[in-house]
Amino acid sequence: MYKKLMAFAAAAALTLPALAQSGTLHVLKIRDAKELRAFFHYTGHDIPFISGHRGGVNEGFPENSIEAFENTLRHTPATFEIDPRLTKDSMIVLMHDATLDRTTTGTGKVGNYTLAELKKLHLKDVNGKVTPYRIPTLEEAIRWSKGKTVLILDKKDVPFEMTARIIKNMHAEGHVMVTVHTAQEAKFYHDRNPEIVFEAFVKTPEAMHEYEAAGIPWTHIMAYVGPDNKASLKPLYEQLNKRGVMCMISTAPTYDKLPAPAERAAAYKAIINDGASLIEADRSIEAAAAIQPLVPAKSDKQRFFGTVKAGK
Repeated sequence: MYKKLMAFAAAAALTLPALAQSGTLHVLKIRDAKELRAFFHYTGHDIPFISGHRGGVNEGFPENSIEAFENTLRHTPATFEIDPRLTKDSMIVLMHDATLDRTTTGTGKVGNYTLAELKKLHLKDVNGKVTPYRIPTLEEAIRWSKGKTVLILDKKDVPFEMTARIIKNMHAEGHVMVTVHTAQEAKFYHDRNPEIVFEAFVKTPEAMHEYEAAGIPWTHIMAYVGPDNKASLKPLYEQLNKRGVMCMISTAPTYDKLPAPAERAAAYKAIINDGASLIEADRSIEAAAAIQPLVPAKSDKQRFFGTVKAGK
């Protein structure tokens, strides 16, 4: 099995650079919030896919950059978890850390700079290499993503009111989701805009019942169940799947850090085989290649997957 996985990883490594040269993007054809809810509805015959953590973390393409999103889509359809933060002048940019040092040519806190000042900086990739790319605003990312992918907004320092407002003002309910850690956070958004779909922390049966008690429709939830693929998740999968809910594991703090490509490939495949519907990964392209053999030959969800020429 190990030799087979190593051969698979080697083949993927040869194939992916060639794909990256193509002018084609693999996109999610989701037009509105109704279709987004249908896309995330669990059927048992769904197409497993990847969500790029921090937009995908791949060499040469900085996290939380539009260039990173597009690079991933050259290889695979994907959604993207991203990190909105406030600038000194109350604009929203994409930046995981509260400080600039790790991922940009700047130093100090993001909130100490205006948008104009931040736009002068360059982004660094996962290896610390300076790239030509700049810090995007959330608005720029939302505009770019329509017709291509779904953005999932993590919880950083942006007030909930601002997040809800930008989604509503940009009519982005069909391609922007919100991460919520509790049922009460979901209720805040749902009361203000019942079209918003959530990546919701549902790690226990108790949390599941809290969402039900708060009146959050399961049609509006994709469940994050944690970073570990463990046997104890099976009853939770069954209960959530029965409610039509897809479940996601994030491999960013766990399996993405395994040292060997074969180990990582085995871990990604096991997550899907054991019951999750999607994987949130730093190694977005590598994880997508690993689970590609698990895509069913036929699925009603195929209608949501397509391609477009880059630049459109």
